[in-house]
Amino acid sequence: MRSRLFFPNNTDIAANHFHADMKRIILSSLWAALCLQAGAQPAGQASAQPLPEPVRWVNPFIGTGGHGHTFPGATLPFGMVQLSPDTRLDGWDGCSGYHYTDSIVYGFSHTHLSGTGVSDYGDVLLMPTTGSLQLDNGARTGYRNGYASPFDKSKETASPGYYSTYLTEYQTKVELTATERAGFHRYTFDNATTANVVLDLLHRDLLTGDTLIFDRLDEGEISGHRISRAWAEEQHLYFVIRFSRPGRIAAKEERDGKAVKLGLQFTLDKDRILLAKVGISGVSITNARKNLLAEIPHWNFEQTRYAAQNSWMKELGKVTVRGGTDEQRINFYTALYHSMIAPNLWSDINGHYRGMDGQVHRAEPGRKVYTVFSLWDTFRANHPLFTILQQERTQDFIYTFLQHYQQGGRLPVWELAANETECMIGYHSVSVVADAYAKGLRNWDQQRMLQAMVHGANLDHFGLGSYKKHGCVLAADEAESVSKTLEYAYDDWCIANFAAALGQDSLAALFMERAQYYKNLYDPHSGFFRARVDGNWFTPFDPAEVNFNYTEANAWQYGFFVPHDLAGLTRLLGGPQALDKKLDALFAASSQTTGRQQADITGLIGQYAHGNEPSHHVAYLYNFAGKPWKAQKMLRRIMAEMYHNKPDGLSGNEDCGQMSAWYVFSAMGMYPVTPGLPLYSLGSPIFDEVEIRLENGNTLFIKAPQGSEGEQPYVQAVSFNGLPIEHSYVEHSRLMAGGELAFVLGKNANMTWAAAPELSAITRIDSSQFITPTPAILAGSVTFTDKLEISITAACSDCRYQYRLSDDAPVLDYQGPFSIDTSRRLTAWALSAEGRKSREIQQDFHKIRGGRSVRLESTYANQYSAGGEIALIDYLRGSGNFRTGRWQGYEGQRFVAVVDFGELVSPDTVGVGFLQDVGSWIFLPPKVTFSVSTDGKNYARLGTVTHSLSDTDKAAVTHDFTQPAATDFRYLKVEAENYGPCPAWHPGAGGGSWLFVDEIWAR
Repeated sequence: MRSRLFFPNNTDIAANHFHADMKRIILSSLWAALCLQAGAQPAGQASAQPLPEPVRWVNPFIGTGGHGHTFPGATLPFGMVQLSPDTRLDGWDGCSGYHYTDSIVYGFSHTHLSGTGVSDYGDVLLMPTTGSLQLDNGARTGYRNGYASPFDKSKETASPGYYSTYLTEYQTKVELTATERAGFHRYTFDNATTANVVLDLLHRDLLTGDTLIFDRLDEGEISGHRISRAWAEEQHLYFVIRFSRPGRIAAKEERDGKAVKLGLQFTLDKDRILLAKVGISGVSITNARKNLLAEIPHWNFEQTRYAAQNSWMKELGKVTVRGGTDEQRINFYTALYHSMIAPNLWSDINGHYRGMDGQVHRAEPGRKVYTVFSLWDTFRANHPLFTILQQERTQDFIYTFLQHYQQGGRLPVWELAANETECMIGYHSVSVVADAYAKGLRNWDQQRMLQAMVHGANLDHFGLGSYKKHGCVLAADEAESVSKTLEYAYDDWCIANFAAALGQDSLAALFMERAQYYKNLYDPHSGFFRARVDGNWFTPFDPAEVNFNYTEANAWQYGFFVPHDLAGLTRLLGGPQALDKKLDALFAASSQTTGRQQADITGLIGQYAHGNEPSHHVAYLYNFAGKPWKAQKMLRRIMAEMYHNKPDGLSGNEDCGQMSAWYVFSAMGMYPVTPGLPLYSLGSPIFDEVEIRLENGNTLFIKAPQGSEGEQPYVQAVSFNGLPIEHSYVEHSRLMAGGELAFVLGKNANMTWAAAPELSAITRIDSSQFITPTPAILAGSVTFTDKLEISITAACSDCRYQYRLSDDAPVLDYQGPFSIDTSRRLTAWALSAEGRKSREIQQDFHKIRGGRSVRLESTYANQYSAGGEIALIDYLRGSGNFRTGRWQGYEGQRFVAVVDFGELVSPDTVGVGFLQDVGSWIFLPPKVTFSVSTDGKNYARLGTVTHSLSDTDKAAVTHDFTQPAATDFRYLKVEAENYGPCPAWHPGAGGGSWLFVDEIWAR
């Protein structure tokens, strides 16, 4: 998951880590690597007894370094509680609250996100201390002035359902375990007779509502309520804490008369152990207490620890792998573990839960409600994995979706703690639903679900209005227009198939038409999906450029996202050989991207980016090009290079299980290229045998003897229950029936097995339903001074084109490029060989006064060029949206431009327009200076203009700087000062700011 703040350069905001020096990072990383290479035991594992199979193969520290954003703490499969250490308070690499390179711990809180790119959670932090009580965490003043403590990395231990570390400042061992809705702490103090525990409700996100703490500490209990805002706008969290002995409140910090921090003191027995049990709920303190009493009614920490371990043994034990290296087994079971952390249980022990409407509801008997749906990520592989391993939970996930629709008006996009974050793009809940339905998981209200699907797809937000009107999202209407068009089209295919299955044929036909809107963004000349600016393409175009037309990606990485119509994509590219060539070019290209910096584009092989989800299906597309052996080779490379048994062993954010689900599927030798189609494309399994015990009682064996002569990645033959499989896919129904899927592997590529493209699990839309792609109107500019040549093209080899030069002009047949010499509104369309008409597209062309030119003494960013220097004097003004392509952007520099009017002019005023959008790091210049000249060498200053607009108002605003002229001149120089570094209050504090300028005039 990613940050959805649209910064022009999207530079990562680094956390201020007073505790992270480079020497320590290098030493701890080397130590971790050596420790983890020693065997299957996780880093720091010092258990007296070896862990049982298969939990012994899980290393929860994988992904806690680099940009994996995982946490190492105690949780149950899909549990409500994630009890884990908090070592980092902010910053992109602090999204989970923990980073392996840190050496200071602030405490242990009860909720954490696994692998997201935005921060939240970290609720109800407890920190055991000794000595004098401190209520400040010491983040700003150093840990010795607060309750934070260094922790001993060599004594840090984690396994499924358990975490332990040692606080060196307090000589205290901390152990954590959990149930579904409660956390269990065990603190062992080496020397103290009196112990402290800090309860910090100010930790991490912002408190916005009533914070209540009820003290019954004489009976060993503290309870409370916290309403906070971070990624989730309004998160409710209720808690009940019970300690193993009574204590007293020794210190308190209040806000508005209400306690937000407590310092608790306890007198210890000879064993110097203090236990704490914490139940949580999104509903009420009463429910938090019920959750706690139902799940941990005793004080036996070891009993809870082993129960947690057994829960993981049950879920992980659904899959047994045999063979492979130790590293491969650790990577596999850790990936399986990470795939089962989210979504998280949201309903309480009595079925109550807080709904999307903010009200309390009760789940139907036998149902559970869940939260944390990172659907842009997880629809691709994690949810399809659940249709094999978590079928009952999948039914509850879809039940939860329907509750979201009923209570919040929409199916979830990225839901968190009963809040729709609106993060990422598409409406991929429909993919999860269509995939489950296609695989026979249908225990939910199907008609109601279809209504919910159609409702969400017919809204007008996030570019959907433009998508429905124009057959694609126009760049001037919405950011990330290419990615949104492609993903909406896939989602619409899911809706079409679901509607058809329910007998809604007209609805199915409508959405199958929409499923082809991807064709309207394909540029046959470049071979890429490109953004449209009205009737033309966004220019200049560089497929490696990361800009606002794509979601955390570029044209290379989105060049293959048509999973629902791979036959159509192949036709656009020019056939299977062209697809093969395009894939080769992707993996062979330079890994250098241009444009804005994007932290999520990682794990690069050429322009393939495994660290981010849009690339995850791409290597399997070699199957569809008739070259499955190339897929097998590349998949082995990705598994070997992008997954490692070390803290930074993931190539990108874990993203709530998706990064790991890719590995689980691929290591088993298959992948769901098109969720919604009950088929899996075959790859190259890495284990001798995988045994999967299915919920229906059947057992599936995947056998692929690796041999003893080194790596054998290439598939020679495949069979199921002894019958040969000649195609490069396997059906879901076969897998669910159980049996044996057998691979024969070899050192050399078998270029004949499944080599015909039609033997792949290719998706196609019936030709009778084809739409005719909308043409593009190509011209060098939308403005001109004399004549302008125009051509028309489309992603349609047998189409002809028609156009008219004004709204009431006659229709003309396009014969080839033509010229215009006056301002025109050109309307064009395509006609297929069968006579099917495309949507009409319009483009306004403006004839402007000639003889003028612009000379820039500053350098604009390529992705914010607005078409070049002429954009500054083309009479076309930018709107309040910097992503429309009308603005020129300048990062970290002053703006200087000279306009040559070609002759002496005598205007009354001169002016220039700027944009301010502080949330996107775009600030107005503090001052603008105008100077004029008659010879281009000697300039006289007209004046300097300032402004009085606030630099803290987050609303986007355009502002004109004007200056009286009252003199003759030919040359006008405009100089605008850069705002400077982003201010201290800004999320990008200290980073360079941007100037966005459009239109310089003399009137």
